[in-house]
Amino acid sequence: MAFENILVEVEGGVGRVTVNRPKVLNALNAQTIGELECAFTQLGEDDAVRVVLVTGAGDKAFVAGADINELAELQPLEAKAVAARGQAAFRVLEDLGKPSVAMINGFALGGGCELALACTLRMASSTARLGLPEVTLGLLPGYGGTQRLARVAGLGVAREWVLTGDMFSAEEAQRVGVVNRVFAPEELEAGTGKLVETLLSRGPLALSFAMTAIGRGINMSQVDGEALETDMFGLAATTDDMREGLAAFIEKRSADFKGR
Repeated sequence: MAFENILVEVEGGVGRVTVNRPKVLNALNAQTIGELECAFTQLGEDDAVRVVLVTGAGDKAFVAGADINELAELQPLEAKAVAARGQAAFRVLEDLGKPSVAMINGFALGGGCELALACTLRMASSTARLGLPEVTLGLLPGYGGTQRLARVAGLGVAREWVLTGDMFSAEEAQRVGVVNRVFAPEELEAGTGKLVETLLSRGPLALSFAMTAIGRGINMSQVDGEALETDMFGLAATTDDMREGLAAFIEKRSADFKGR
């Protein structure tokens, strides 16, 4: 389907989603949230797409937050529904079964930070600024930020970011584990592309099983998490990709994974 507020491109195994509202720093209104959910669903179902890349248009913002004009008019039950819709959209992204990479090219605040947190990995420009400023508006993060940030960076970081509403540099976000890698602005695209190429070279089923083990295991006891890991390891051993990967290693060549 055609989108008005986002751009979707598929090339070379990569589905690139760009929030395209640069005049409002790519703010997330209801229509944009709906378009993102639809795009993530389509990319998840497309076997040709092995990695999803998420970014924002322009050089100022990844996504600077939710659309404040919309939020200001919400009644309580409407606000709850808005939060639920945003959570549902970002959950689709988180549960794709394939890696997603946020390329944070500027401000990633509020809903933008939450969108980045829903991605598997986060690359950032050194000029990027991240944060969850909702408390400065008398609100709290509503698109999963209180939950994902605690899981990604720990309770201490989540409490500081959420309760202060402060903005943090890309370097600080990397130090506390929110951002994986930081690049100079002119190197962000190439650096992110190199990481994506690495992901594309790995076994897609192995990546999916590993993501399941990590994502589900974090909420389990160590023993239960290890049991899940053995299940995923066993599943991986049933695949053609496993046999191809081992053969390629023995034969000293690059593996040609088919996702089977």
